[in-house]
Amino acid sequence: MAGGPGEPPPVAPSPRARRLHQRLGIVIPTVLGLIAVAAWIYLRAGKGGTPAYRFATIERGNLESAVSATGTLSADTTVHVGTQVSGQVLAIYADFNDRVKKGQLIARIDPTLLQQAVRDAQAGLEHSQATLAKAERDYEQDLPLYQKEFLSESDFNAVRTALATARADAKSAQVALDKARRNLTYTSIYAPIDGIVVERDVDLGQTVAASLQAPQLFLIANDLSRMQILASVDESDVGQIHEGQPVRFTVQAYPDTFAGAVRQVRLQSTIVQNVVNYTVVVDLRNPQSKLLPGMTATVRFLTGSASDALLVPNAALRFRPTEALLKEVGPESPAVSGTARLWYVGIGGQAAAVRVRTGITDGQRTVIQGEGITAGTKVITAVGESGATGQASSPFQPSQPGRPRAGGF
Repeated sequence: MAGGPGEPPPVAPSPRARRLHQRLGIVIPTVLGLIAVAAWIYLRAGKGGTPAYRFATIERGNLESAVSATGTLSADTTVHVGTQVSGQVLAIYADFNDRVKKGQLIARIDPTLLQQAVRDAQAGLEHSQATLAKAERDYEQDLPLYQKEFLSESDFNAVRTALATARADAKSAQVALDKARRNLTYTSIYAPIDGIVVERDVDLGQTVAASLQAPQLFLIANDLSRMQILASVDESDVGQIHEGQPVRFTVQAYPDTFAGAVRQVRLQSTIVQNVVNYTVVVDLRNPQSKLLPGMTATVRFLTGSASDALLVPNAALRFRPTEALLKEVGPESPAVSGTARLWYVGIGGQAAAVRVRTGITDGQRTVIQGEGITAGTKVITAVGESGATGQASSPFQPSQPGRPRAGGF
């Protein structure tokens, strides 16, 4: 069609322009279609599509179950060395970490006052002995007179009473002298056993008072190659503890694990923050003297063990399916004591469960048994969010590096 007057004639499109126009007519609808499909998939996934799971792997290995507690290390036998008399510390012959022998002099109390007490008791005895001698002479003189009736019975009874009193006073004075002499010997402090001085609680020149109770001067441990732990065990766990039970423990000073055995479960209970605890005594060897009195020990009382067993993380046993998952696979069957359900993803991408028998646990893993269960099987521990990172992944997608592969029993 020709243009109006003065208008240039229309220019026909070139072959290149026609080809570009044809390509755009194909590409644009295709791109729009792909965007629509992607949006539909996204919206469908957001409305309860394929869930993402967290997985754990069933492994084969060894496991020990134990009761945990804390306690304090101490020497097997310790003796508190005190004094029965008061006075000033005159000399100290033993110090911290010194080895002492039984009967060895380790300290002295100033004996001045007690020496004076001995002299005073000696004088009292001599006085009572003199009084007794006079009473005996009076009795010997008055007895013939009483027998010949030259002395009345009442007067002679007074003489006999004086003699008996003098004899009693003499005995009392002798006891007082023996006591004063014994107290004087207490000013010398001797080691009661062979051992090591763990504590020294007095200094030279210090005054100790033994009026109410014997003050402690030293603490001596007989042998640090044999020690004990006094562990506090909760009442809910003490029923699993028995004599001879193997024990493993650690201390903060060393990375090593040490061994021991239960010697005694004490019947006396203590209440700490409304929790009833019992003291368990653990015997142990300390040949290298690495362990020291007063160290805090983290104790594990071994209650059971299993070797070459199938082990599953406890998180898989605690997993509870969502309502949507139950609608797909059906309701759970009633639980049986000593059993649990493990959930997994089958080859077809469908979640399923299997009933297993449970055994001992160490708090993180549990021994399981069941038909068709093998090491390496992945079980569900939690339902994550779509697109979550870490251990969460969709079992319906191909396995990717760092993500578990879906698989059944």
